Amino acid sequence: MVYLNYNNLDAETQQRLLENSKRDIENRFGTDLKIYAQTQDLDYQTLLEEEAIKNLYSYQYVFNICLI
Repeated sequence: MVYLNYNNLDAETQQRLLENSKRDIENRFGTDLKIYAQTQDLDYQTLLEEEAIKNLYSYQYVFNICLI
């Protein structure tokens, strides 16, 4: 069995997963994050990216490996 984490993936895959995570966080918590960013005088995009990175480590990665 192969165990990988986010840091073991190539840059393109990491970027794709980060974008997916941002969309996921924005769909689930976007309104709450915007309110929090406003009340705490924080940049929403920075806060979203930080939360998306935290979210990445809650994912379980499954890969199909084909041997040729």
